[in-house]
Amino acid sequence: MRMRTLGLLVIAGIAPGTSAFADEAPKALRDELLKTTQALVDALPTGNKDIWEKSLTDDAVVIDEFGRIAHKADTVASIHPFPKGLSGSIELRDAHVQQYGDTAVLQVEEYERETVFGQQFVVRYQSLLTFVKQAGAWKLAGYEDVTLPTEPPKLAVAGLALGDYEGSYRYAPDRIWKVSVDQGELRVVTRPGAKPNLLQPIGKDVFMGSDDERNLFIFRRNADSKVDALIERRKFNDLRLDRTPTG
Repeated sequence: MRMRTLGLLVIAGIAPGTSAFADEAPKALRDELLKTTQALVDALPTGNKDIWEKSLTDDAVVIDEFGRIAHKADTVASIHPFPKGLSGSIELRDAHVQQYGDTAVLQVEEYERETVFGQQFVVRYQSLLTFVKQAGAWKLAGYEDVTLPTEPPKLAVAGLALGDYEGSYRYAPDRIWKVSVDQGELRVVTRPGAKPNLLQPIGKDVFMGSDDERNLFIFRRNADSKVDALIERRKFNDLRLDRTPTG
């Protein structure tokens, strides 16, 4: 379903004797690396393996947005035309290229548009590509990207009683979060003076934060169906906060 099964930061070693400080790459090199990168991502929907075979170093490392590691042979073998009903394209945005002698680093946003059986998706990646010069040609030695958080679609969840969640939640003696309702929306403040984080409903007792991390907030209920705890699911780990009794 995802265009970026490859998803792609690898830091390649800087050749001995080169400066540790980068110079801005000449326009001609910047244009060449962008042209190569655009050709690589354009090859994904069509399943064109040739450009990947040609452009990667033999010991290239590719790390996708889920942290999966692949090398040249794995990467090339994984490229196949998209099945019928799936299509996509990637636009390169806001590119920056630094040159360290025979090594060049390209930082670029990959703005991906996907169509999945008529449904439209947008996924943004921040990507880092490391090129090295071999036998007079620039080859890709490392490619990694991370997914940029974007505003998710809003869901209408019926029957939410936001007042059920208001209160203080604690995970250490001096670590208390405040959950409140403001203008019909649920918000959490994690420390005094901090900006409130809007909690967007996904389902009953389940919300997503509106900050950059987009963590899940799961309210837990006791045997009497009263909310007695809050779970923040962050980076595949759960932080539990117990509700502070009122009265």
